[in-house]
Amino acid sequence: MAERYVLPGDEIAAEEEYVASDGTYARNGKIYASQVGTLVLDDNDCTAKVVSPNPPNILKEGDIVYATIDDTRKTMATATALIREGTCRAIASSTVATIHVSKISPDYTDSVSGEFRKGDLVRARVIGVKPSLQLTTKDAHLGVVRAQCGICKTELRRTGPGTLSCPKCKTSQPRKLADDYGDVKI
Repeated sequence: MAERYVLPGDEIAAEEEYVASDGTYARNGKIYASQVGTLVLDDNDCTAKVVSPNPPNILKEGDIVYATIDDTRKTMATATALIREGTCRAIASSTVATIHVSKISPDYTDSVSGEFRKGDLVRARVIGVKPSLQLTTKDAHLGVVRAQCGICKTELRRTGPGTLSCPKCKTSQPRKLADDYGDVKI
């Protein structure tokens, strides 16, 4: 395998010898780099690819993300994906997401507002990226990881399975909680 540093637009190979792969594109029988990185010409697989030293943080199905709930409706919640678990770089793809009522809990849920509230921080799994970002919180480790009281903005404490209470106002609110609610530090 031959390797060298390339820039976008650099001609890197001929299509009669290699197949364009990640970080490349083909035009008029020639293969060009589409990103900055190291060219890898794999003679065994006959592929030409460019490996970026700092690839974009693009979400894919199965990724775990932290998101804030922006709004709740009867059948879905809208959220903004903030970060992919295990990274500290901004997400490069679309961050506007939806969580359908049927994807919130393994149990029957008839109202999104009984599980999430505006401003909640949730851990969710990506279940779709096209045509839009879709999330689920059905697993035990997924769900609300941090929430504030809707009245006084005090951080809510877990008081039971699926129940949060405000230590200041003494109000109680249901949520679809992650199994480690309150222990998450982002």
